[in-house]
Amino acid sequence: MSTKYTLARLTIEGEHFEILVKPDPALQYKRGEQIPISKILVIDTIFTDSNKGQRASEQKLVNAFGIINSMEIAQQILRRGELQLTTDQRRRLVEEKRIQIIDYISRHSLDPRTGIPHPPTRIKQAMEQVRVIVDPFTAVEEQSKEVINKLRVILPISVEQIRVAIKIPPEYVPVSMGVVKSLGEVKQEEWQSDGSWVAIIELAAGAHIPFLEKLAEVTRGNLLSKILK
Repeated sequence: MSTKYTLARLTIEGEHFEILVKPDPALQYKRGEQIPISKILVIDTIFTDSNKGQRASEQKLVNAFGIINSMEIAQQILRRGELQLTTDQRRRLVEEKRIQIIDYISRHSLDPRTGIPHPPTRIKQAMEQVRVIVDPFTAVEEQSKEVINKLRVILPISVEQIRVAIKIPPEYVPVSMGVVKSLGEVKQEEWQSDGSWVAIIELAAGAHIPFLEKLAEVTRGNLLSKILK
């Protein structure tokens, strides 16, 4: 595939539709960036087979999309369809997802021998050793579970949930909420008469230390915590 353009494809009731797009703007659009379709298209033509130069007839466009406006149809194809990636794009997405998986595993698991998380470098080396294949489009959490199962062959690793009771003074509650929600789940909560927030948080055992460190940072050390059995 040329680095100057790539394809976006969509199949509707057995009919195939393709557009030629610029690789990087198209990928940015697929990832949620607001880019005008005119800056993405190489040519404002809807094809049934771009390799053969076969254009979609107006009747096929009406049957599939209810319109014949090529720009509006192109937006639908790009938004709903499959974008063919260039080799460089796939490499970059795979590496990005690999880093996310390593970070997730490091934060949500631990070494049962020491009770602390494996460092990212150790997880990366283990993934290379068992030859993990990363899918750039599968969710991090879903892939991480599969990777952890593969890593257990060569790496002692445990995924456990713990419950931590915390008490935070009223002036630090607003900034603490973001930390709590990013790393754990509130199972119980209670507001004290002085405005303090008392809660029981469930989180991955491997996230316990980062959780307390971040809470200590935003509360300037003004918090109480205890692991519950």
